[in-house]
Amino acid sequence: MTGVQLPLMIWLSPSFPVGGFAYSHGLEWAFEVGDLTEAQGLEDWLGVLVEHGSLRNDLILFAAAWRASGDGDGKGLGEVAELALALANSAERRLETVTQGNAFIAAIAASWPCASVDALKAAWPGDVAYPVAVAVAGSGHGLPLLPSLEAFSLAFVANLVSAAVRLGIVGQTDGQRVTAGLAPLLRSAATRAEAAALDALGSCAFRSDLASLRHETQYSRLFRS
Repeated sequence: MTGVQLPLMIWLSPSFPVGGFAYSHGLEWAFEVGDLTEAQGLEDWLGVLVEHGSLRNDLILFAAAWRASGDGDGKGLGEVAELALALANSAERRLETVTQGNAFIAAIAASWPCASVDALKAAWPGDVAYPVAVAVAGSGHGLPLLPSLEAFSLAFVANLVSAAVRLGIVGQTDGQRVTAGLAPLLRSAATRAEAAALDALGSCAFRSDLASLRHETQYSRLFRS
């Protein structure tokens, strides 16, 4: 169990140098216009991202990249990497995923090197989306898919809850309640993504997508997205 959990705990902790603290995934605009003001609204908003929005797609992409990397399918891995960038539906979403993805690959190559990372660079020499980067490292280090998906999804939610605390949407205690309340959804989302093919990609979280687009021109900002 330790062999599975320890790398994931390290890679997805706030101390791993990917700069996740700098992004709110549009929450800052939603707070600015009054969409998010309390814990239940935050939990509902994040729940939509888990079940119908960007995290759903990221988990499916993660699973596809993990499988392609493990199979040595360079062509398939390159296609997943390209698709992950194409699905970033705003300039800030793309910035968010590639800045973290590129930083993750650089940190892994320096401190947790594995052949799969080299294979990714050969298959796709461009920017790397964050879920693809973590999936390739996980596959290369022999980490099983389902726990990796669960850990990635929890890290996504935890980072956005942290952003909500800093914005003043919720306090720290309510933030932890939100995370705990979303745990069952995270487990079920990871289970579904484990078996999903790329044909299952799709999202329906229009207000979140709009928040990302509007944040690009928001006058006063704490976050990069």
